Amino acid sequence: MRTLLSVALNIIWLVTAGWSLFLAYVVAGILACLLVVTIPMGVASFRIAGFVIWPFGREVVDTGRAGVASGIGNVLWFLVAGWWLALGHVVTAIAQAVTIIGIPLAWANLKLIPVTCFPFGKQVVDSDSARARMLPSAR
Repeated sequence: MRTLLSVALNIIWLVTAGWSLFLAYVVAGILACLLVVTIPMGVASFRIAGFVIWPFGREVVDTGRAGVASGIGNVLWFLVAGWWLALGHVVTAIAQAVTIIGIPLAWANLKLIPVTCFPFGKQVVDSDSARARMLPSAR
């Protein structure tokens, strides 16, 4: 049942916001890859693009491996592209929230803003994997 709901939400998402947000992340990734030093930002943008086009049933979790380089990368990313992409999420969320069916999609759109602004030190996983990480391990 959860999978069917995720597929239905993803299809509606794809039509209402997914394709345009995906294209924005791909363009940001291509621009970031023009310089050698910003290639990690391009890779992060492509990773988020894959998540943004089909987000339901997946979640973003901290890797626990973020260091100083990730922090610096997050600040640079935010200044150059993150806030523009976050603005795109806000605009599409407002457009989605106009209808009752779009309200959960708008909420999901707003939940994507933290990873949009600070992508380094994050990983996209299946929702089931994310829940398993949060459960205390049985010994």
